[in-house]
Amino acid sequence: MEEEELSLIKRKIVSGVVALTSRTFILQVIAFVSTFILTILLSPSVFGVFFVVSAVISFLSYFSDIGLAAALIQKKTEPTQKELTSVFTLQQLLVLIIVIGAYILSPYISQFYKLTPDGIFLLRSLIIAFLLSSLKTIPSILLERKLEFSRLIIPQILETFSFYLVAIYLAFRGFGISSFAWAAIIRGVVGLIAIYVISPWRISIGISYSSIKSLLSFGIPFQTNSFLALIKDDLMTIFLGKVLPFSQVGYIGWAKKWAETPLRLIMDSIIRVTFPAYSRLQDEKKILGMAMGKSIFFLALFILPTTTLLTIYMKPMIFLVPKYLKWEPALTSFYLFAFSSVMAAFSSPLVNALNALGKIKSTLVLMVIWTTLTWILVPLLIFFYGYIGVAIAAFVMSFTVFIPILVTRKYIFFPLGSPLFKPVIATIFVAVIAFLSNIFVNSLVGLIISISISFLSFGLIIWFWMREEIKPYLPKFLNLYS
Repeated sequence: MEEEELSLIKRKIVSGVVALTSRTFILQVIAFVSTFILTILLSPSVFGVFFVVSAVISFLSYFSDIGLAAALIQKKTEPTQKELTSVFTLQQLLVLIIVIGAYILSPYISQFYKLTPDGIFLLRSLIIAFLLSSLKTIPSILLERKLEFSRLIIPQILETFSFYLVAIYLAFRGFGISSFAWAAIIRGVVGLIAIYVISPWRISIGISYSSIKSLLSFGIPFQTNSFLALIKDDLMTIFLGKVLPFSQVGYIGWAKKWAETPLRLIMDSIIRVTFPAYSRLQDEKKILGMAMGKSIFFLALFILPTTTLLTIYMKPMIFLVPKYLKWEPALTSFYLFAFSSVMAAFSSPLVNALNALGKIKSTLVLMVIWTTLTWILVPLLIFFYGYIGVAIAAFVMSFTVFIPILVTRKYIFFPLGSPLFKPVIATIFVAVIAFLSNIFVNSLVGLIISISISFLSFGLIIWFWMREEIKPYLPKFLNLYS
């Protein structure tokens, strides 16, 4: 790889992560505040129905792709128009089959879960939203291959804002489950229009057998991985919806969503950038290892303190916010999910790096291990501990983080101890400040002041102790808004 091309890719990796992280922060603020409002307006059982029905749609949507989109992103050379057209056409054929089948099966699905008419409407609305989402694939791929993440995030911001705006308004008006249904449809329409404005692509129909065949060598193993992830997560949610009351599924979903908030803010951005970026660097092992070390540093720097502060402040928030006490039964699950999410923050990027290197069979083995453990531990622990058993299973499985570390280091060396040292010490310091200030909190205003003190302390620690580590990235951050 030419030095100039390599330098360009390195700059785009950094600017992509900064752009996605900083702008995803906007998404997380919207989602954070909106979820908070919705959990006040709606009951745990409504959230339980939403989580289960969403999992059903996710399960069905798996069959709309056979890994071809990921193969286009991972591909070393630029995809041809024939390849793009073939992938789009084949995907839409699969999507139409799934949509028609899902509509036919919707009465049986609703009978299986004893859904109300509003629940059936939600199911069908999510099917429509899934169809709209499938049309965005090629424009998104084109932006990802160019590492144009500052543009790719714009449709996501518009989607998130429109979804929560509609959901909150309708929930306030007493629409219940239907709030999510209409919000999903509006989100799908807004996102589809936005992506084609930002990344125009002339829709064309046709299938080239040779183009599809060349992509399947990566696509099929990658999709097998996705299928196992589907069985591990979404199929498990479908199972939980049958064996547990919807209110308890709501507790699980609430706890998991809040515990994974730092991951959605930081880790998702890094993974979204690093898969196509690492794919471009797969022959530059030394540089790739250094990039992975930087990824680990920034993940630790933000996820460790944020998760710790969430854990400290969640209980007082539940007791001090009006109408929020109904979520107290989910607290134990939240603490367990919070720990497991921190571990996932460090294993997921490593799995992502293995995929980018083309070591798809290694990640397949890892996914088989995690899927098997999930389906052994969750039913067993639910039997003994009820719905809290789901979080206990996640906590136990989080200790397998050492496996992807060992596997990845077989192919590429990356630092681990040095990127973690300062973030861990900073987290301990901030946790002590938060714990001490939290002792005197007895009102909502006091809680806000305590949280502000903790985050201010965190910012000061970063500036005075880790200034040299973050200084090279500040100009790229500032340029986003200049």
